[in-house]
Amino acid sequence: MRKQRVVVLYGGRADEHSISCISTAGVLKAMDTKRFEPIPIGITKAGEWVMGGTDPRDFNLSDGVMPIVEGTDVNEAVKPVVLDMSRGNNGFYVCEKNGTLTSFGYVDAVFPVLHGPYGEDGTVQGLLEMMGVPYVGCGVFASAACMDKAFTKIILREAGIPVAPGVTFDTRDFDPSDKFKGDAHDAMKSIKSAKLRYPLFVKPSRAGSSFGVTKLEREGDVEELAAALFEASHHDWKVLVEQGIDGREIECAVLAASAGDEPKSALPGEIVLDHRAEGDDQFYDFDSKYTDSNASHVEVPASLPDETLKRAQEVAVRAFKAVDGSGLSRVDTFVTKRGEVMVNEINTMPGFTPISMYPKAWEATGVGYTQLITRLIEGVLR
Repeated sequence: MRKQRVVVLYGGRADEHSISCISTAGVLKAMDTKRFEPIPIGITKAGEWVMGGTDPRDFNLSDGVMPIVEGTDVNEAVKPVVLDMSRGNNGFYVCEKNGTLTSFGYVDAVFPVLHGPYGEDGTVQGLLEMMGVPYVGCGVFASAACMDKAFTKIILREAGIPVAPGVTFDTRDFDPSDKFKGDAHDAMKSIKSAKLRYPLFVKPSRAGSSFGVTKLEREGDVEELAAALFEASHHDWKVLVEQGIDGREIECAVLAASAGDEPKSALPGEIVLDHRAEGDDQFYDFDSKYTDSNASHVEVPASLPDETLKRAQEVAVRAFKAVDGSGLSRVDTFVTKRGEVMVNEINTMPGFTPISMYPKAWEATGVGYTQLITRLIEGVLR
């Protein structure tokens, strides 16, 4: 029986480039190679598609160095990858040193293990749709809508799903010469008009992995707001200011591997920030997620009443359907002390390392890491 050939895309142009590399290392190590033949294709930060060079299975964070995809200008062993849109599943080629194009042969599916803009935002999904090549994960609309946190809120509100209050700013009209200090006064007026309560979180609308996120606790501090808006604008001109929710952050892994499948949610999990017990005013930032192994740990299921866990699962599935999700998503929610569940954001290609919440939640629900990967790939094969 012929193995199904699966292109695994990793890296990408987004800030989450290195996180994609780590997720891909886990996916490749766990993939059932008796069924599938993985074909790793890296995308450099400059957008070059390549193969060869460092084996992505060797990527890790043990030495504290963030892995990157090397381009043809860095590593002589790296070769460019070229796509021929007109040839569909047969349209993947590697460019040899003499300029000759060598076909990969027939590609059955693509697993885009890409996080953030230019990978998780509908761009790659649109490319693969144009080629007619099946791929794992959400389609163009869901990917684009969920990448933009402000638009996600609009869709969910319309569906009657609670979200955190917030206001959105277009920083393209702000003056960078004073690092937004002048514009922050008008921004503060908008925040007060919206009656947002502190603490506030200032975040890029279209970014992930907590890049550019700042927590504001000094009510009315215009300089602090200016600095936060300026920092977020480095990652996206659209900046969201959200009211902090007094609740626990509960994450739900949703799966609908095949078209027509009824989405199901794994047992909800919680990222427990260990330093909070020591009085550290910590939020789940980039270091807590990826570089500080002592900062947090995953608990699945979350320590909540069964009825609250079930409510979180129901809200997560409703949110997944509202954005026309498919394949997989991690729906991040807030659960208040009264048991109210509101959606924070939806990640259409969540972190996929063996210790990431999405695989851990399904493992606790009875679906192992390798089995999960197999389901996702088989769900899109024709």
